[in-house]
Amino acid sequence: MRGIRVAVIGGGQNCEHDVSVASAQSVREALDPAKYQAVALTIGRDGRWHGQDGQVLDPLTSGSLAAALGVLTTCDVVLPLVHGPLGEDGTLAGLCELAGVPYVGSPLRAGALAMDKWATKLVAEAVGVRTAKGVLVTNASTVDFTGPAVVKPVAAGSSFGVRLVELEEDLEPAVRQALELDDRVLVEEVLRGREIDIAVLDDPEEGRRTGPPLEIRVPGLFDTTVKYDGSAQFVIPAPLADTELKALEHAALEVYEALGCRGLARVDFFLTGDGFVLNEVNTMPGMTAESQVPKMFAAAGLSYPDLLDKLVRGAMR
Repeated sequence: MRGIRVAVIGGGQNCEHDVSVASAQSVREALDPAKYQAVALTIGRDGRWHGQDGQVLDPLTSGSLAAALGVLTTCDVVLPLVHGPLGEDGTLAGLCELAGVPYVGSPLRAGALAMDKWATKLVAEAVGVRTAKGVLVTNASTVDFTGPAVVKPVAAGSSFGVRLVELEEDLEPAVRQALELDDRVLVEEVLRGREIDIAVLDDPEEGRRTGPPLEIRVPGLFDTTVKYDGSAQFVIPAPLADTELKALEHAALEVYEALGCRGLARVDFFLTGDGFVLNEVNTMPGMTAESQVPKMFAAAGLSYPDLLDKLVRGAMR
């Protein structure tokens, strides 16, 4: 008998393309071949879909998306690993819904809300979870400088376009740079504290649960360069008092449920002198064996292949 066919989708039409390709390749290699048949699908930067052999699907007839749908409907489940816009933002979830194929991860609404950092802030505040003070801007020349700030695109990941601004003359260029990635930008207060991540998993055996907390230790801003050059130190489990851990886990679950997330998400916080503050929610975080979420669950005794197995089985249920 053939194994369960899992369409593993990577790539995408955004600045996280290479990160997504790495996640997809790592997942395909880690899926248990005794149980699963991994089917590779890659979305190019130009939007064209590529198949198992790396070639563009059906370029001369019905088009690559139509051909990709044909492949998807032969699969038992989809594991969409496209980080960022036109993927993680609910786009692929919507495609799977229309195709009638089960998929791993959050549904369209949750993906769209969580990708939109401004909307996430509104949802979090509504359920009593604090976020950084900030303003939403669409024009670089209309921003007032009130002190050190973090500038970030509303809908982008892997810290692309994120800059720490300490001088007034640097604010407008930072906003202009972020506007190259999105038409809306957040300018937020700088939070001083420890960066703590909580992973939430819908475990088909144990129900919804969190993994051990992870602390990110870096000398400065945890930007795109630091995320991928290996210089960041991950401490798992993060040293926390029981009351701190319970509060963070409760807040992560509150936000996860309020957004309508499903399957898996990473909820990122700052632990400041005044308590914890939500930073952002990733509904499809990096998923290589060396990424944060697999490392967090590995510290709890759940191996990378077993984590993927739980995600696929949970989606098929």
